[in-house]
Amino acid sequence: MASHSPTFEAVPIERVRKFWNDRPCNIRHSPKPLGTKEYFDEVEARKYFVEPHIPRFADFPRWRGKRVLEIGCGIGTDTINFARHGAFVTAVELSERSLEIAQKRAEVYGLQDRIQFVWGNVEELSDYVSIEPYDLIYSFGVLHHTPHPERALAQLRQYAHPETELKIMVYHRYSWKVFWILLKYAKGRFWEAEKWIARYSEAQEGSPVTYTYTRREIKALLSQADFDVKEMWVDHIFPYRIPDYVQYRYVKVWYFRWMPQWLFRLLERQFGWHLCVTAVPRF
Repeated sequence: MASHSPTFEAVPIERVRKFWNDRPCNIRHSPKPLGTKEYFDEVEARKYFVEPHIPRFADFPRWRGKRVLEIGCGIGTDTINFARHGAFVTAVELSERSLEIAQKRAEVYGLQDRIQFVWGNVEELSDYVSIEPYDLIYSFGVLHHTPHPERALAQLRQYAHPETELKIMVYHRYSWKVFWILLKYAKGRFWEAEKWIARYSEAQEGSPVTYTYTRREIKALLSQADFDVKEMWVDHIFPYRIPDYVQYRYVKVWYFRWMPQWLFRLLERQFGWHLCVTAVPRF
């Protein structure tokens, strides 16, 4: 599996935009009326219940009074948490539908004065966001969905000062999820891995672009953009049965149900789907 597929590089950004407009990430995390406080509260609770490593990785309180550039804000769960902890956020999103929901969310919580929302493509970020230094550049689960991640990182480098931290999550090649996709859907056709991983990487089938990375590959990609890795770890195996989960029930798959928690956590730290990387700019 090459980390940069010519097939993905040829994908028009419009296809990516349409995919996320059709179903913004996490939009079905609550059955409450979309746009209400109850809806947004439930979306957040569910997201951080299933992915408890996100608050630890983002470290929201640390950025109080700081400038945060968030790439791919989606419907704004992390965005709101940066803002409510006192950060000033510039939130960039390719999907107009996601951005509209995130803006509504900021209004619901009275945080719109702390967040500047920007529609745009990260590969051409300087066309949308004036080049100024930020204290944190944050992108969780986004850069692996753009056709040219190296262009995105080159853009992000322009917004870094010597004390800036870059925090990104990209998908991990050597993960339980990749193994599961290749067994369940690809039927062991490992030579077609990229196609099957992309197709089943998200809740909505058919992502047009999904790269996966080994630790070595993401380190090399960041180095190419003049970032040095400071910390890197993996986390997150989704243990729940999908038919129950979509009905807002948390029932674990049988082999995880009987697994001791310490063993499950050991598996997550070795074969998690989320490769969480903190890097600093090279000057």
